[in-house]
Amino acid sequence: MRTIGIVATLALLSAGHAAAQSWSPPSPEQRCPSQWGAADERGAANLQTPAQVLKAAQLVRTGEVIELGRVLETGIPLFGTRRFDMHTKRTGPALGSNRRRSNEELVITEIGQVGTQFDMFSHQTIDSSLYNCIDSDAVGTRNGFTKLGVEKIGTLFTRGVLIDVAASKGVDMLEQGYEITVADLEAALAKQGMSVQRGDAVLIHTGWGKLWGVDNAKYNAGCPGIGAPAAEWLAKHDVMLLGSDNFPVEVSPNPDKTLSLPVHQIALVVNGIFLLENMKLDELAAKRVHEFAFAVQPLKVKGGTGSTVAPVAIH
Repeated sequence: MRTIGIVATLALLSAGHAAAQSWSPPSPEQRCPSQWGAADERGAANLQTPAQVLKAAQLVRTGEVIELGRVLETGIPLFGTRRFDMHTKRTGPALGSNRRRSNEELVITEIGQVGTQFDMFSHQTIDSSLYNCIDSDAVGTRNGFTKLGVEKIGTLFTRGVLIDVAASKGVDMLEQGYEITVADLEAALAKQGMSVQRGDAVLIHTGWGKLWGVDNAKYNAGCPGIGAPAAEWLAKHDVMLLGSDNFPVEVSPNPDKTLSLPVHQIALVVNGIFLLENMKLDELAAKRVHEFAFAVQPLKVKGGTGSTVAPVAIH
């Protein structure tokens, strides 16, 4: 009977532990106003100063440009009901004595959330509260958000850091559902002889991008990525942007089944840090380019929640 009681107690403790929420959103009083003031809409973009740009420019040593964006085309992995359809338009007969013809295209897509995508603060909430405790219902309109639109950001040019967690662990690709921890990040950085600095664009290589266009169903079914503790650790370093070669940057599904994409809230809502998803990081990883000048410019979609982008690393 004693053995049965001990087993039952352990089972209850285990069940209680499994049911405990591993991360809870901070209260409005804890997260607002942001460090840049109650009226701020730019978040970590405020870290980009002329000095920061000049510092990043000094990282260009060979002049090689490595593209980090995916090609937009039919058949790319698309999450949920998102779509990308392109229809070519031939615009009329040959005109003039020089017989000029032209071609255009009609693109039907969710322009902020397909391909390599830049997440703006209006993309995610805690309840109805956006970054800086702006009420989503008060600023969301049929024609876009009146605050926190992606057009507020412009070009970001800063120090880029690739943290190659896959290489650090000696694998080509981390397993689906693997949560990247603070210890994993620190171990990878130590092997690369690097550190994370204020204003960095931190890109995390998991190897999951190998599935892009090869096995889209598996790519979208889940992925390795950072967990909430790793995201908070990076936020404490005052980074500008977090990116990865998977669809949400963070681990999916979260090991805590009660949570839904907490890193999105930690980055976008709580700390004003941008997310960059579906990145192409294989070339950077293969060439072991771990530090570089990073550049990205979101499309100026007024009131948009994000933007398809084509970021680059220059080293």
